[in-house]
Amino acid sequence: MLEKPIKSINYAYTPSGDLELRIVIDKCDISEILSSEKPLVVKIEPVKKRRSLDSNAYCWVLIGQIADILRASKEEIYFNMLKNYGQSTVVSVLSEIEVKGFFKYYEEFGTGVVKGKDFTHYKVYKGSSEFDTKEMAVLIDGAISEAQELGIDTRTPEEVEKMKALWGKED
Repeated sequence: MLEKPIKSINYAYTPSGDLELRIVIDKCDISEILSSEKPLVVKIEPVKKRRSLDSNAYCWVLIGQIADILRASKEEIYFNMLKNYGQSTVVSVLSEIEVKGFFKYYEEFGTGVVKGKDFTHYKVYKGSSEFDTKEMAVLIDGAISEAQELGIDTRTPEEVEKMKALWGKED
């Protein structure tokens, strides 16, 4: 696999209507990829801001400290943080279907009957690894607030703002 930022891209349509691309990237050796007998796939997508590993690690430090004080597991505290500060959606599944393995972070939200069939409604939470920078900022702010309520020392607001500013930069 080759993943490089695109320096420039030009395109044209062939007489048959196919799209012809000319992409310029940094120097690299693609001879091994091109010599493969397998068909190739091209995927072009916008560059996403990456979260700083420092901010993610800090969030987990706070979660660990909260877990220690509350005598709970880190996973339990993390799930509570997702419920309080994360993103979720409700999905309805036939009650006879076991959803364990389909969703990682979820809880039963209710039940219902549609056309004589029983359904269970689940509130499904997005894991923080899927968060964008804004969503991660909300999660960290929530963890800081809860840590402070428990008397846990946290970084100053200036330090937190500096971490948030670094989220778009590579580590």
